[in-house]
Amino acid sequence: ASLPRIFEKINAAIEDPESSFSEIARIISSDASLSARLLKLANSSFFGLPFKVETITHAITIIGMSQLRDLVLATTVVSQFKGLSNKINMQSFWHHSVAVGLAARTIAIYKRESNSERYYVLGMLHDLGHLVIYLNMPEDADKVQVQCNLDKKLQHISEREVMSFDHADVGGALLRVWGLSSRMEEAVLYHHRPSQADRYPLEASIIHVADFIVHGLELGNSGENHVPPLDAKA
Repeated sequence: ASLPRIFEKINAAIEDPESSFSEIARIISSDASLSARLLKLANSSFFGLPFKVETITHAITIIGMSQLRDLVLATTVVSQFKGLSNKINMQSFWHHSVAVGLAARTIAIYKRESNSERYYVLGMLHDLGHLVIYLNMPEDADKVQVQCNLDKKLQHISEREVMSFDHADVGGALLRVWGLSSRMEEAVLYHHRPSQADRYPLEASIIHVADFIVHGLELGNSGENHVPPLDAKA
């Protein structure tokens, strides 16, 4: 799956110091679904504004550039993985992903991390490797699931036994191919083994702990039948 073109355009505009809010708003307005989601977010209780936000330009000023980029990424990525409903329960998958994002953002706020919204996006993206495997290697994905059910093993362990890599490896590689930050790549790559993260162990640890919490609460499911062990250092 390629990185959504609309995200590439918005990202380029945000990086360009000569771009204006109106230019970025024009790019967003070309996507009706994204425009509706952005306005819905700006008018949500999350911001708690006493007035109604009615234009994309105004919504951008409310949300901010850094959060805008992350939120656009999260909302556009969802549309890239359609047609998998016969292989995986996509509603349950995104339920799990959103829950991990919310838990990670809550932990980040508690830790006083700057741009806590980034952690919501990382939670949304942490299991994308599952979808790539289902799309490209469906037979191996089925073998992994059978082995998990028979041996009562964790999914990422069975993936390594069957394919010699796991969904975290695939997710990290996907974010690297998309040209996203090494911070995001490492958080996804090491979310099952945060102590091995070289540069961004905090990001990997927050996603790891959030994933553990969400599995324990049984909020959605990405294919894992067991609660993964918690890394004590994380």
